[in-house]
Amino acid sequence: MIELEKVSFSYDATPEEKSLSNLSLTVNPGEFVLLTGPSGCGKTTLLRLLNGLIPEFYSGIVNGIIRIDDQDINGRRIEEQAGKIGTVFQNPRSQFFNVDTTSELAFGPENLGLPEDEIIARISKTVKNFHIESLMNRSIFELSGGEKQKIACASVNVLQPGILLLDEPSANLDYEATDNLRKILLAWKYAGKTILIAEHRINYVWDLVDRVIILENGSIKKDLHHGEITGFTEEDAARYGLRSMQRIPPTNMVKKISECAMKAEECICLKNFHYSYNKKQEIYSIPEMKIHINKVTAIVGANGAGKTTFLESVCGIRKNDGIMALNGVSYTYKKRIGMIFMVMQDVNHQLFTESVLDEILISQPNENKEEAKEILAEVGLTSLANRHPMSLSGGQKQRIALACAIASKLPILLLDEPTSGLGYAQMLVIARILNRLKEEGRTVITVTHDSEFIKHCCDDVIRMEEA
Repeated sequence: MIELEKVSFSYDATPEEKSLSNLSLTVNPGEFVLLTGPSGCGKTTLLRLLNGLIPEFYSGIVNGIIRIDDQDINGRRIEEQAGKIGTVFQNPRSQFFNVDTTSELAFGPENLGLPEDEIIARISKTVKNFHIESLMNRSIFELSGGEKQKIACASVNVLQPGILLLDEPSANLDYEATDNLRKILLAWKYAGKTILIAEHRINYVWDLVDRVIILENGSIKKDLHHGEITGFTEEDAARYGLRSMQRIPPTNMVKKISECAMKAEECICLKNFHYSYNKKQEIYSIPEMKIHINKVTAIVGANGAGKTTFLESVCGIRKNDGIMALNGVSYTYKKRIGMIFMVMQDVNHQLFTESVLDEILISQPNENKEEAKEILAEVGLTSLANRHPMSLSGGQKQRIALACAIASKLPILLLDEPTSGLGYAQMLVIARILNRLKEEGRTVITVTHDSEFIKHCCDDVIRMEEA
């Protein structure tokens, strides 16, 4: 049983702001609970308090009582919880300690000091139950996002914890990988595990959970139990700022692009565009592709299809073979860097300064503080202007990176999963901004698995398949 009594928490970086405020919650053994709510509402903070990352890795001021199985966990070291609580993070790379998959599964049990024969037995059982035989003895670095998430779940499963915490586990997963994650969650539920999952993409778990807890500003806004969940409508979801409960594969939204009607001066034209790792493993091969300028184009496809590598090639980060022409003029990969702004999937790689406002200022061609503040207001980050970017939630960091792209005034924007970690309201804000940008004559190409986002702002949808 998990019990929180009047729990409040403030990070040391922002002691005046409470990430959790007087929160009380009881989760019974075997209960499957969905934590949802807008970006920055306290979902991740709650999970960190339970697994011990607060206060060992994230310091701050904790008030209230937190008990797990009738034991007060305040002051207990994180390793004391390792066999009892397992955590799967949004970015599985952040929890890997080895370079190959089999060693990763063995790592946790080895650190618990289990006998070798028991470790082997646990790994064999997990591999069989998760159907991941083909992923064993593989390099972590060559796995797709969905495959990495499978290994992350498996590495937690071998520890056999009674409580499982998951933080936005589907954020960067395609439809099929999300379906596989759903099967893992279902197996854990049938095994009687206690599950808390923090999610914005609620459609794949809505019919699995026993409770839905909607958080807002660090407090519980609504606590829905089973009977209320089954009667919850799309209108109810919108009223509480939640994502849709309907599952629509993005690949079903592919729209036919009329290339014959597209003139050279109206498009980005790619010819013989391809990229290979070490001149051996072909990642993508595109004989010809035309993308409308002054439009928002979505690139969809399975994890591992080469979508991110494609964006990196278009903007010039990766040197590839082939020709890219804009308005009939060919551009080398070096010249592309000066005309394209890319927002990466992991935005931590492109946050450099000590305040949110400074991030916008260094992205502008000419520093303009008033204009920077207007951009912050548009993405809903005015109140966070003086905060350190690394102290914010994943969804808030995403909006900072988009604000930097807007501020750059470059004609072409490439966005890699721009709505991961965003709730319904924030997703609509991003969609409205992109619709405005195309009206201003800017071109947006976005990799996404987000069907709702595509529906609200994308003019064309292109599907990429492996190689």
